[in-house]
Amino acid sequence: MNHRPLLAALAFTAATAHVSFAAAATNVAGVPFDDAANVAGQTLVLNGAGVRTRLLFKVYAMGLYVPQRANDAGTLQSQSGSKRIRIVTLRDLSAEQFVEALVEGLKKNHTAEALAALKPAMGAFRKAMLEVKDAPTNTEVLIESWNGITRLTVAGKRRGEDIADERFFPALLRIWIGDVPADTELKQNLLGKPS
Repeated sequence: MNHRPLLAALAFTAATAHVSFAAAATNVAGVPFDDAANVAGQTLVLNGAGVRTRLLFKVYAMGLYVPQRANDAGTLQSQSGSKRIRIVTLRDLSAEQFVEALVEGLKKNHTAEALAALKPAMGAFRKAMLEVKDAPTNTEVLIESWNGITRLTVAGKRRGEDIADERFFPALLRIWIGDVPADTELKQNLLGKPS
């Protein structure tokens, strides 16, 4: 019996399966974002990814992972389950620059009362980030949330203690998809609405 046609068909199937799998990642400014991620045992999907630009300079690439895709900011904010923000720097940044930008984003999207309530959590996050000192090009920053906890990982290393404040991660998320986003085009990309 001639097995060559069968072997050829299997080889073709394997080759095309490999190609479709390889094309599954989203590429943003040269940074690949997998279509799925796992946080605290929960599989998440990439809702969207884009580039943070400031004064025409590309600052970082960012992807948002959630349990279920949605193109509405409010729906994403209220979604239960684990979430992940993945940031990869596209230029050399200091930790202080990064933190100050986050604080500015929080101020633009929260009332003074809400900011006061977030102060302990922000203080802990700021301390953990400043211990990093520098975030050179291609540094990966993960901000992950599950069961009301927020964890910071920079360059593959956990930084600081987990922050047990269920309001904190949604507050951080508003920096990018809130009413006054850090970058309007990035917001649209994170919401899965490419501009």
